[in-house]
Amino acid sequence: MRYDEDYSNLKDSSRNFYNVLKFLPFSADRKIYFTFGGEVREEFGGKINEDWVKDQGFNYSILQRYALYADLNIGERLRVFAQLNSALESGSKYGPAPVDEDQLAVQNLFAEYRMINQPENKLALRVGRQEINYGSGRLISVREGTTVRLYFTGAKVMYSSPKFSIDAFVLESDEVNFGIFDNRPSHQANLWGAYSNLIIPKGGNFDFYYLGIRRDQARFEEGIEKELRHTLAMRYWKGGGGFIYNIEAAYQLGKFGPGNIDAWTTAIELGYVFDDLRFKPSVNLRNDYISGDQKVGDGKLQTFNPLFPRGGYFGFNPLIGPSNLIDLHPYITLALTGKLTVQTDVVFNWRYSVNDGIYRPSGNFNAAGSISNHRFIGTTYLLSADYSFNKHLSFSCGGQYFKVGRFIKDIVPLWDNSQFFNAQVSFKF
Repeated sequence: MRYDEDYSNLKDSSRNFYNVLKFLPFSADRKIYFTFGGEVREEFGGKINEDWVKDQGFNYSILQRYALYADLNIGERLRVFAQLNSALESGSKYGPAPVDEDQLAVQNLFAEYRMINQPENKLALRVGRQEINYGSGRLISVREGTTVRLYFTGAKVMYSSPKFSIDAFVLESDEVNFGIFDNRPSHQANLWGAYSNLIIPKGGNFDFYYLGIRRDQARFEEGIEKELRHTLAMRYWKGGGGFIYNIEAAYQLGKFGPGNIDAWTTAIELGYVFDDLRFKPSVNLRNDYISGDQKVGDGKLQTFNPLFPRGGYFGFNPLIGPSNLIDLHPYITLALTGKLTVQTDVVFNWRYSVNDGIYRPSGNFNAAGSISNHRFIGTTYLLSADYSFNKHLSFSCGGQYFKVGRFIKDIVPLWDNSQFFNAQVSFKF
């Protein structure tokens, strides 16, 4: 999150070009200053039989992201942050996907007033267009993996102390289109809530949060209705000292048309980092249970809605999303050098309910499932590598193979396994 970066420590630094970009004073006492920055990201992605259709063939995309931001700090109380993003796609025989192209948009444009700005006690109000990202990204994420990042417009109050923080917000999401400054506001509050973090010294971290959403035309296998959904959740996480814990549970209630919503999810991630061994291997296991609808056509809905998830939680090109899903996900990470990290994953995927279908990484409905009694969707095999040249320039690449299970064989008449590979270079300043 570029707006979280703080370069006030460069106030008395040497005036090389980079430091000027990061701290450009506009007053004699240097209390009013600009920070400038940006990003260039280039990616090539190739897919084979991407929809599990036999002989669908090869398809590719060249993806580009360009971003520029300016951060104006006026004393210790007020700041204005603005960012432009350009996401471009070319090459795909199907045209750009909604997450691949938004030719030019105002990504962030907000004013922030710090009512309390003490080293160990801060309270601020932020109003305007802004990106948000919380926790592990399972429910609220900026969606960094895709070329088009998510943003919202509204107001947020933020309080933080050394051991406790909480944000409360009321926001709207825009309709994102492919062109230049053509995104349309929804003019309704469709995301609201509060997210808190409690730090227990030597005991780990607890996140407690509530999220509310509204969608007028929400689509599930149950049908299309107005959705008003409330999410109550808790997360416990801890890193360092070898062991890694990340345990999260959420319950959802509300209304789907005239019917009631009754959905839930639990996620467990356990791991251990062998700091004393060569390459510092990290061995990890994720396991998710995500509810699905129990009976089609009864007016009630048990399908979990992942809201605004980080799609890459289930692979860097996931073909199925976190609704009506059980997955088992072991993975190993190796730090081969101080700059090169590799990771290998296997993800086994089942439907939670045989009376519900499968959903996309965004949570949108993909394919009906009531025509099949099989649960097993398929197995994803992944191998990826990340290389950091320095703090500005990085390179990543990876490959993914999805072996279809009995469920896909039931719903796709001429089926085949899917493959994906990509290479990406990113420069940030």
